[in-house]
This record gives sequence, C-alpha cells and structure tokens, in this order.
Amino acid sequence: MIVIDASPAVHHKAGLGRYAEDLIGALVQRSDPKRLGVFYHNAPRARPSPTIASLPAITSPLGSYPWRLRALLAQIANAGQDQVLAGLGPVDLFHATEHLLPRFKRAPTVFTLHDLIFRAYPRFHLPRNWIYLQLAIPLFLRRATGNLRVGLDAAGCRAAMDCRGQRRMWYEGVHARFGPVADPARRAAARAKYKLPERYLLALSTIEPRKNLLTLFDAIARLDNTKLGGWADVPLIVGGRQGWLTDETYAAVKARGLEGRVRFAGFIGDEDLPAVMSQAALFCFPSLYEGFGFPPLEAMACGAPVLSSDASSLPEVLGDAAEYAAPTDPAAWARAIERLLSNEEARHVLAVRGPAQARRASPGRGRRRRPKRSTRKPFQPGRAVAVRKNRNQVPAPAHAGGNSIQEYSPALRGRAPRPPRSPSPALLD
Repeated sequence: MIVIDASPAVHHKAGLGRYAEDLIGALVQRSDPKRLGVFYHNAPRARPSPTIASLPAITSPLGSYPWRLRALLAQIANAGQDQVLAGLGPVDLFHATEHLLPRFKRAPTVFTLHDLIFRAYPRFHLPRNWIYLQLAIPLFLRRATGNLRVGLDAAGCRAAMDCRGQRRMWYEGVHARFGPVADPARRAAARAKYKLPERYLLALSTIEPRKNLLTLFDAIARLDNTKLGGWADVPLIVGGRQGWLTDETYAAVKARGLEGRVRFAGFIGDEDLPAVMSQAALFCFPSLYEGFGFPPLEAMACGAPVLSSDASSLPEVLGDAAEYAAPTDPAAWARAIERLLSNEEARHVLAVRGPAQARRASPGRGRRRRPKRSTRKPFQPGRAVAVRKNRNQVPAPAHAGGNSIQEYSPALRGRAPRPPRSPSPALLD
C-alpha cells in the first residue's frame, strides 16, 4: 500500500494543501484506489474532502506542533515510528507531502521539498518554526529514501543540503476546475458572496510578510489616476487567510490612506476562485519568494491578465504569459499597473496566453519535465525575462538575517548591483 500524508490537505494549508489534495486525486484516478491510504494528524480538527474520506486512513489526535516535535525527536534519536502505520497492513511507500517526515524504518519514504524559504528569508518565520525547519529539513532529506523537488528556480538540494536519497524534479500543476467563467449568474453570485465590485484588481495569498503586499500597497498609493482612464480609483481586493506577522500589513493600508481602495476579502473557497479570478481586471502577485507559485498560474488558467514579481520560480512558471516587476520596486509596479489598465489590448494578449501557459503545467501531464517556455516576445516592451540556467553550487547565506541576496544568488553572480531591485534568492534546483 502507498500511504500519502494528507495533513496539509485536510487542514487546508494553502499551496501545500493544494499539492497534497491534487496529488491524491490524481493517484485515485490513475491507479487502484485499494492500494492507496492516507495519514493525517490533528484528526479532531481535520476536514477531509470526499476523495480523501473515501480512502483507508490512519490518524493521530496530536496537534501540529506536538506531532512535529515527536517526528523531529524520533529522527534525532533514530527511533522508529512504524507503529503509526500498523493499522494499514504492509506499507510499500510513505510520501511526506509537507515539511515533516516521521522516522519509518520498515517502509521506504519519499519527502517533498517545496522550498527553502526558511533559509532565504528567516525573518519571515516565527522563531519556533525557523528553529524547527533548520533542525528538521536536513534530517528529513538525509533519511528519506527519495526526495522530490517541486521548485523550478533553484540550485539543488544537493548544493544547499546533504540529500542522500534519490532526487527527482517534479513539477506541480493547475487543477482542471480552474478555467474562464463566462456564466453571468455564477459571476454575479461570486461577487455577491464576497461583496465584490464589478471591476477590481485582485491579489490572493496567505497574509504574511513574504507575500510582499506592502510593495503592492505602495504601488496603489502611487497610481496616477490621469493615466488610468476609466480605471481611476479601481479597488484592490486582497483574498486569503490571515497568516503570521500580519500587523505591519494591515497597518500599511491605513498609513497610506488606502482604506477606501484596498479591501481584505478573507478566505475565498476553491469553488468560488475561478469566478472571482475570471472577473479580475488584473491579478497582482508581488511575492518575494515562491517554491512554485500556484495563485498566478491558476489566475492565468481563468483568463485573468497577470502582473507578477520576477523573483524565484515565477518567471519560469509563468513564462511570457505574464508581465513582471521587481518585488522591491513599488514605482515599477505602479507603472506596470498604469500601463496594463490603460491598454486593453495588452491585457487581452496576456489573457489569451495565460490559459495555454497554465495547461502546460496541468497535473499528471509531463510533470517530470520542465514546462516548455515560449520564445515569443512580451507584448509590452520592458524587462527581458531570461531563462535561468542550472547552477552547480550555492553558498549559504553569510548570516541568519540574509540581508544580501546577491551574495548567495547564482543568478546574480558577476553582475553589478542594480538597487533598489533585490531579486529573491534561488536555493533549490
């Protein structure tokens, strides 16, 4: 039996949950469900989907932090936890889908390495999470029978950490439910449910510092309404759950006088996302670092024009179907928003290219291969998006704060600094 850790899916953990849910769904469709089982912790608070609920399950009542601590201590002490899986019979493989790998000695294990954000931006983690990841991830990578890496822009876990198991790249994709929604009734229902205006800019992410909403707020405050034509004072809708270290993000709206122009819509359910994304005049994603980047690719699948950060994996995931701006340059974001809102043809070109780019990353379609990048030039002149080459080695950050991105970003070696741009580091391959 193959056992998948469904914990991020049943606890709805944003991108990790999307990954686990779609992986399990694809396996159910493409293999014998009788050979599949799931595991998840914090069972009393779990909300499994019908697909996950239909599979044999082993659960733990332990909450997130007690379970993580128990797994870490078991790895440090090399103490087997195979009794956890005893109720499922012989286990041929256990797949860890989040940043947690129990110590199983009788079952082969696969560990998915989503990112190394804790190394790139340690200040964006709560202290106990950062300490846990610093201790745990190297152990998990060494102890796993095999490692999957899903990030496109990276220099390899072999360079960043000691991976002793087999290593393979594995690219994530967009679920088939994401597509343009033209039905007026469905569009109106989504607007009514989340109290949305008929026209809006959209940003979607967990509310936390790495998502870099401050740059977007600064850009909105800089917009020149005389350059926006009929889009003057268009509101920005920010969707997503509250994460951590959020005080500065919420305070920034008031400090910039944007209370009437920026609105937090809260969590938007998967069933409503296609309709909400389809109606966005522009989808904005200013993230400093992404292991992959689900939201902008899903927005593309729905036909929304996308303006994205040019950091980490995003240029390779989104290709020439998006416009880009440096994540630390609010003025560049303001110019890009003005240019796209005032140019309907430019938005149309992105809206046409987007679904095709998203289909290249569909789950189960060539996921062991890098998605093809088109050689077409972007519609709007501007910064060229270069295809990043493989890197052989990445030196570790000089200190925990990681103030200098250039000192350990292979993409910037030998290149003169160009402040204020500060591309995110690439720590995976």
